[in-house]
Amino acid sequence: MGARHLGRERALQALYQLEQDPRLDAKAALEAAWNASDEDGPREPQADQFALELVGGVRDHLAEIDQLIEAHSLNWRLDRMHRIDRNVLRIGIFELKFRQDIPRKVTINEAVELGKTFGNEASSAFINGLLDRVAGVVEKA
Repeated sequence: MGARHLGRERALQALYQLEQDPRLDAKAALEAAWNASDEDGPREPQADQFALELVGGVRDHLAEIDQLIEAHSLNWRLDRMHRIDRNVLRIGIFELKFRQDIPRKVTINEAVELGKTFGNEASSAFINGLLDRVAGVVEKA
């Protein structure tokens, strides 16, 4: 598994935890995510750094990201979405809008894979459709 894929997984887990307990800080949530998984072997510094960048970026731009989700979701309010789907979308939109080093196709494919791994059977299609709509209108910062 690549460092960025692993970083995305841990970022997703940390963002999920931060929604559960907003008193946590990003580093504590990420540390808990890393500690919860013993299947990965030694922690890769690149994955750790990428996860921290994703969590920090999502939190820094949360209002703008959530506004994009709500503007492009069809018949879904943000608070009614599955928590996993919502946080996968947040990571994906952060990458689409603010990470010029990550191609659009890679971002969407990775988000779909996260949806398949952590979400329910409808997650990947929902995530793919919404990110595709957002990708058509966002410009990288």
